[in-house]
Amino acid sequence: MIYHHPRARTDLPRPSGSLGLAGSAHVWFDTVDAFDVQRRPVAPTVAPETLATANPILPRLPSDRPLIMGIVNVTPDSFSDGGTAHRLEDALARAQAMVAAGADILDIGGESTRPGAADVPVPEEINRTAPVIAAIRAAGITVPISIDTRKAGVAEAALAAGADIINDVSALSYDPDLGAVAAATGAPICLMHAQGTPQTMQADPQYQDVLLEVYDYLARRMEVAVAMGVDPARIITDPGIGFGKNMGHNLALLRGLSLFHALGAPILLGASRKRFIGTISGVDEAVKRMPGSVAVALMAAGQGAQILRVHDVTETVQALALWRALTKEEIVA
Repeated sequence: MIYHHPRARTDLPRPSGSLGLAGSAHVWFDTVDAFDVQRRPVAPTVAPETLATANPILPRLPSDRPLIMGIVNVTPDSFSDGGTAHRLEDALARAQAMVAAGADILDIGGESTRPGAADVPVPEEINRTAPVIAAIRAAGITVPISIDTRKAGVAEAALAAGADIINDVSALSYDPDLGAVAAATGAPICLMHAQGTPQTMQADPQYQDVLLEVYDYLARRMEVAVAMGVDPARIITDPGIGFGKNMGHNLALLRGLSLFHALGAPILLGASRKRFIGTISGVDEAVKRMPGSVAVALMAAGQGAQILRVHDVTETVQALALWRALTKEEIVA
């Protein structure tokens, strides 16, 4: 395996000959590090222009800036907001508020995947999510909706109710039939890395080189998805911050996030309110970790992440508006 790591930058002015990273109007690169699994420098095997190619998520969504995915958990036990949008009317109100605040995508989840969470039966997960998606569509909300599920039956019901995207934290390893659903419907699918299950993932996660191991895993799962009939242009990747990683692993993934552009798929980053933010900032209560979450979102934006999955849409949208103004393309000869 040869790894190609574009060194993402946002400083201005951009030098002539630099390239926008994955079609970004704000993040650029003029250096690509090529190395093997021992991180020994090698000759590159892909052209830099390949890493500049935009990877659209859906035709109606822009691909030159980060997209905001607002989290709507219709669960009683999610780590940060469990129970606060469990009723349909509360979930609809949250979705409406997030869209009004500038969310580009809504992510609806009916099963908590926090550390130690128990599995939710398929019928119950459908009853939690499909009616909420139908209500969002009935309310006239047209932004794309993602169904956060590991299960084919839940995804089928969600797509029938009006969802557009599948977000699978197991990367098709929990329910292989989910790949067939994505292939048959043409829905974009996000494949996320996790080490272990929600019940075991934080027991004692171990890696030799977390960045390269997560990259290799996602590359393999993309191959699995394609073998199931999924269009490679419909795949999104997620390094899985907090899913079988300790604080050091999370920080290493964030610092090296631009490596994942070499997979040729959009990058989704979901770090909002997670434990490592609280550990670093000294904030125990998850709902009070908004400032730290925004800081991580801006870091990910600077690495060219195409989707930022967040609880705090208003604050993230405002921060990104300033970030975009400050990193507006300016090229000097």
